[in-house]
Amino acid sequence: MPSLPFSPTRVVIAADSHAGIASFIRERRPDLEIRGSSPSDVSAADMEWGEVYVGFRRPPHGTLGHIQWVHCTGAGVDAWLYPEPIDPDILLTRTSESFGPAIAEWVMARVLAFSQELTALAAAQRERRWAPLDLQRLVGSKALIVGFGDVGRSIAHYLQAFDVEVAAVSRSGQSDSSMLRVVHSVDALPHLVDDVRWLIITLPLTHETRHLIGRDVLSRCAGAVLINTGRGAVIDESVLPEALAAGWLAGAALDVFESEPLPPSSPLWADPRVMISPHISGKTTVAGAGEGFLECLGALERGVLPRWAVDRARGY
Repeated sequence: MPSLPFSPTRVVIAADSHAGIASFIRERRPDLEIRGSSPSDVSAADMEWGEVYVGFRRPPHGTLGHIQWVHCTGAGVDAWLYPEPIDPDILLTRTSESFGPAIAEWVMARVLAFSQELTALAAAQRERRWAPLDLQRLVGSKALIVGFGDVGRSIAHYLQAFDVEVAAVSRSGQSDSSMLRVVHSVDALPHLVDDVRWLIITLPLTHETRHLIGRDVLSRCAGAVLINTGRGAVIDESVLPEALAAGWLAGAALDVFESEPLPPSSPLWADPRVMISPHISGKTTVAGAGEGFLECLGALERGVLPRWAVDRARGY
């Protein structure tokens, strides 16, 4: 990590919205020199020039040049820690933006789509077929949220507004929220899924969470709908076709995958019980990316480690 206080002036921004982020930062810090490009176009020369890299993933060429600080614009920092972590001398921070409300809306859209049979009704409409269905109410159904941080708490808040019975699993088995009376530890996970209708995953990817949701957990489900907004590799994706065929899962709504984009050869594309979206449930905003970077920069210039510095041992 660079010695404190740290006052960098050369910033490389790699994001689809790089122009907007650069403009946001320049308005507030005109003293900074900024180079911006799309993630696929950032060059090795940019990395040699820059002191700070602002982006979600590593540059395609892999080299970080003279970068001393990486500010990740996404909720998860696994791209910077796995399969091999970046140099420990490089400071790694993450965005301060809260993705909870946006992701909770994404989750509720899928929960309602499944309970209201929207996919089946849309198919019947295309076929001009009158097909009355028995719709299932959300009231009284059970949800298990695996990962109870900012995102998990937001999802719980939305579900409880529909009178869904919510339980949660966290790393510590504890919560700083009064929203739920009981939060279970990860060890209890396989014993909690047998009667849940909604199995919702919000976990970051760490060594401990990789393939946490595998055959041992899925085979104990009894027709749950799996919803993943965390990271794809938290689920053993190879087990999903079996889980759907065996009835362990009634369906799945997936925003993240082990390999992104999801390969055209994946059987998940063609399964009508699966809803796929391209990692869009919690998009970083221009203001969120800019404000998080500037907050961390201000702390470093004051000689203080930013509160958004990543604990590499924990993975977030």
